[in-house]
Amino acid sequence: MSGKLFLKNQLPVILVNLSGMLSLVLFLTANGNPASVRLLVVVVWIAVIILYFTILYFTEKRHLCKLLEMAEQLEEKYLLPEVMEIPERADEDVFYRILKMAEKSMLEKIGGVQRERKEYKEYIEQWIHEVKTPITAMKLLCENNNFPFAREMLAELENVNRFTEQALYYARSEHTEKDYLIREIRLGDVVHSAIADNKYLLRKNNVVIVADNVNHSVYTDDKWVRFILNQIISNAVKYRTEKPVFRFFTAKGNGQILLSAEDNGMGISENDLPRIFEKGFTGQNGRMIQSSTGIGLYLCKRLCDKLGIGLTAYSEGKGTTITLSFHINDFVSEVQG
Repeated sequence: MSGKLFLKNQLPVILVNLSGMLSLVLFLTANGNPASVRLLVVVVWIAVIILYFTILYFTEKRHLCKLLEMAEQLEEKYLLPEVMEIPERADEDVFYRILKMAEKSMLEKIGGVQRERKEYKEYIEQWIHEVKTPITAMKLLCENNNFPFAREMLAELENVNRFTEQALYYARSEHTEKDYLIREIRLGDVVHSAIADNKYLLRKNNVVIVADNVNHSVYTDDKWVRFILNQIISNAVKYRTEKPVFRFFTAKGNGQILLSAEDNGMGISENDLPRIFEKGFTGQNGRMIQSSTGIGLYLCKRLCDKLGIGLTAYSEGKGTTITLSFHINDFVSEVQG
């Protein structure tokens, strides 16, 4: 609160005091009081006013600054009335009641939105689980028939399955702690599982897969990492060039195990690279491919952040390398050693 604004708000009180002072001086003059008495009255009156407004200014400023500090420390600002002291002044009590009403209204709206989100999330999860049954049935029918279009259908079914998985993991990504199990896994097993999930898509596009030295073990959730690798593989196929090659390899250093997925595709431009993990960002290549949504890598980044896995991308105009960084658990390593 600035001093100028405070004085502006106190202007009516100042004018009343000046009017009273002037009236008293005129009264003393009319009664023949000497100028020294009148001057003393004016000086004392002005001194009392200055002292009063000074104390009032610093008291209110300290009180308001305390309120601002409490509000800044709150993550949910609408809960400010819960940490405020109940005011004693009548005008402050009115504003306090208004804040309480606003808080109640906000909590009711938030509760309604949370219930709707929960119901919608449960519906999406139920729908995905139900739609997986016909997808699996169609996949079995295609695998048991040798029609020319069967393999084309299998590749498309893998795409459909990937999109349903993407919707499911997106719905669960807000609360990953309720759906993951941390245990020791071999990266090679997860890599080969992800390749198997996309085998018809990879065959259809004649993608050569190379897995070099992927025998390191890490502590994480294999299901979530497998989903992340599926998204990376899908992107590599989507932005492929002629004679596509996709290589997995690992490295160890600086307290981390790095799992890298490298392709020889279109690559990512220097301007797009810092933004590829943003939601809905498709970049130059995405504009050329109409099926790009900008959700896959965003979801990968979101899940990696939840799981404590580092995720980086590197490209020099042609080909892209996506790297997952797993922290080595030194305590577990020492116990096992």
